[in-house]
Amino acid sequence: MIHGPVPDQGESASIAAGNTAVAMLARALSVCNNIIVAFAALALIAACVILSYSVLGRAVFHSPNYWQDEAAVFLLVGATFMSSAYVQSQRGHVSIEAFVGLLSARANSIRLWLVDVASFAFCTFFAWKSWTLAHEAYVDGQVSNSMWSPPLAIPYGLMALGMTLLCVQLLLQILIPLTGGARR
Repeated sequence: MIHGPVPDQGESASIAAGNTAVAMLARALSVCNNIIVAFAALALIAACVILSYSVLGRAVFHSPNYWQDEAAVFLLVGATFMSSAYVQSQRGHVSIEAFVGLLSARANSIRLWLVDVASFAFCTFFAWKSWTLAHEAYVDGQVSNSMWSPPLAIPYGLMALGMTLLCVQLLLQILIPLTGGARR
């Protein structure tokens, strides 16, 4: 089940107005996330166009393409990981809410905060490993095993950057209640 409406980053900025640094970070991340979501939407459309072109090219012209699958995967990886911070800001990730109705509002707030802390710990580790993977792929000049051979540093870098932005979003959600802000 998806979490219900909670404050977006713009509202988070006003909630955390007592802490200027947190509020500025929230506003900056909100702008960044909105730009990324627009590009992610374009990437999804581009992936659809590429895959449709591939199907039509094979069916109508009997002309296989060797690049379209990887191009679509790169676009989908980028769109997925880069937009994860935006989705988290909206509490749009899938979650199990078996206890929501049983807990008080305060207990639910604490539960959400603890989930954010655990998610932050996991995502920080994932981001760190992603950056090491991207660095290794770049330094070693790793490419995919296809005829097209695009550099693997591209999807690994997008994955690492997206996870880093997700970590920043989670950190904001952890800090806002600690700096006098309230979670709705």
